[in-house]
Amino acid sequence: MSQAQSTPESDEAAALARREGLKGVGYGLTAYAMWGCFPLYFALFSGIPAWEVLLHRILWSCVFLILLISLLKRWSPIRSALSRPRQLWPGLACALLIAANWGIYIFAVEQHEVLQASLGYFLTPLVNVALGMLVLKERLTRLQGVALGLAALGLSLQFLNLSELPWITLSLALSFGTYGLLRKRVALDGLSGLFVETLMLAPLALLLIAGLWQAGESRFLATGIGPLELPASVLLMSSGILTALPLLAFAGAARRLRLATVGFLMYINPSMQFAIALLVFHETLQPSMLLTFVLIWSGLALYSTSTLLAHRAESRSRRALKGGTS
Repeated sequence: MSQAQSTPESDEAAALARREGLKGVGYGLTAYAMWGCFPLYFALFSGIPAWEVLLHRILWSCVFLILLISLLKRWSPIRSALSRPRQLWPGLACALLIAANWGIYIFAVEQHEVLQASLGYFLTPLVNVALGMLVLKERLTRLQGVALGLAALGLSLQFLNLSELPWITLSLALSFGTYGLLRKRVALDGLSGLFVETLMLAPLALLLIAGLWQAGESRFLATGIGPLELPASVLLMSSGILTALPLLAFAGAARRLRLATVGFLMYINPSMQFAIALLVFHETLQPSMLLTFVLIWSGLALYSTSTLLAHRAESRSRRALKGGTS
């Protein structure tokens, strides 16, 4: 077995890998920081019903994605997907789930329930693990099982103390977790997939927006909306841009980073939302909710530890295999 020698080519490849890794971290931080600031953005829509914001978010996301995909010349996978209508059923389910997730989130911000929303996104990775076990028959590690147990205990305490389930938390976690599960069955990248999903919903959104306009209830031309008193048209149209931009940054991160690294960066989003809820919106953190957060944070710590240990074991196995064949 010969020891690998350093060459100019290998040094250049290593330097390139480091640069790409740094770019990936930058893209990841950008994506999750943008998502983390969404409570501040959707708070600007004060006075516009959440469901009307949702309709415009769907419509203008579709319009912006048409322009973006045309600019990037990435129509080929979309044409291929649209040519097989029977295979679009999972895409339609994804579209309905992501629309529900968006609508519930906008409603949560509107109702000053950002703490519940951040808890939902903290819970999402554990929901993914549970769905993998129940639907895909994946086997859980011991740490993952304990992590799920802690999350379930936290939600049970919420139910016992409030006499009701934290439905915003559960709806956001389940809708996004199920979306991720079904999204695996759609052979499209994130940008193309989001376009197909919004394209499916856009006709209904446009029809309902037209109905609002016909009834004289549309807020699209209203002025002085929210704390910054911006035109409603500017806010509603910008929702399409701000839906796609973090997705592009996330795609750049996912191509350059290991899955474990992306998983750790993911906690930036709900952490920022948690801080914004307390420091900007001054929401009250009840003792029961604090305990729920602590239990779910503990579960996430165990889940992340399990993921890291599995990744290290896989890396050692690959190195051993490579060393044995050299």
